[in-house]
Amino acid sequence: MVKKKTGGNKNKKKKNETLNQVVERELVFKEENQEYAHITKLYGSCRVEAECVDGKNRLCIIRGTIKRKVRFKLNDVILVSLREFENNKCDIIYQYTPSEVNELKRLDEIPETYGLNSFVENVNDNNIVFTKDDDIDIDDDEDETKEYTEDLDFEEI
Repeated sequence: MVKKKTGGNKNKKKKNETLNQVVERELVFKEENQEYAHITKLYGSCRVEAECVDGKNRLCIIRGTIKRKVRFKLNDVILVSLREFENNKCDIIYQYTPSEVNELKRLDEIPETYGLNSFVENVNDNNIVFTKDDDIDIDDDEDETKEYTEDLDFEEI
């Protein structure tokens, strides 16, 4: 039997060269029955919740063609295909890279709040208010602790 003549150092070097190349993708715009959205929640079994540009929250299903190739994170900008028979569900078609998101913002396809900046804006939504109290003096607290320790008799304990 004839052995297959692939392998060796040269073949391995060529393989690594092709892996390290950055591929420039063509920018994909929305068409009819498609909408831009960003991911707000990640569920299991290939489902995410996304807020579309039109303001509606929809349950999005990751299609099988990109299920094993792409990892999704919170606030990733995606392109979804709307369903005619279910208004609250859609399918994820495409995921945009950060450079593509910036290009879409520059072309006014999506609002400026979409993408990486929207996560930073929503961090303080848990209604915690930090205030500065001028009534509290740190020096007064130290004096009170000194007085308290002077009043104690350690021999009695």
